[in-house]
Amino acid sequence: MSKWFKNELDRKLVALLQVNARESTSSLAKKLGVARSTVHERITRLEKTGVITGYSAVLSRNPSEGNVQAMVMLSVEQRRGKQVVARLNSFPSVKVCLAVNGSYDYFLSIEEPTLEELDELLDEIGDIPGVERSTSWIVLSRKFDRRYKEVLEMVKTQMSEVEEY
Repeated sequence: MSKWFKNELDRKLVALLQVNARESTSSLAKKLGVARSTVHERITRLEKTGVITGYSAVLSRNPSEGNVQAMVMLSVEQRRGKQVVARLNSFPSVKVCLAVNGSYDYFLSIEEPTLEELDELLDEIGDIPGVERSTSWIVLSRKFDRRYKEVLEMVKTQMSEVEEY
């Protein structure tokens, strides 16, 4: 077994939760052939040990359709990276923050409902202490995006694994 799961029951429980995180413990217990209290204890342990870090909804389409998306490169003063990243993390519209090498330090993917809101957010980011310069590009169209397709494929695979059980 992996470092993530104590045994096969943990793996199957997590697979079921990935298919439907809102499924009741009674239903999960019935599918797994164990007591409801066992399912509850396993979920609690998996959450406490950090194997399960949260629950989310999987959307059937790209949720950013209709939003204005921008790609932003940031250059940050040396030794100010942690503070800048902490501040960036407080903006829900900053969807991705990647540390990169080269003449910039961070790559951001930002989504806002309007150009005006995007402009305001870019001004706020530029005012963060430690941000030296930024370059932004507005996304005109999405030619393809494998991320959402991959999530759907992963869910389908997990559903078939659970059905086989």
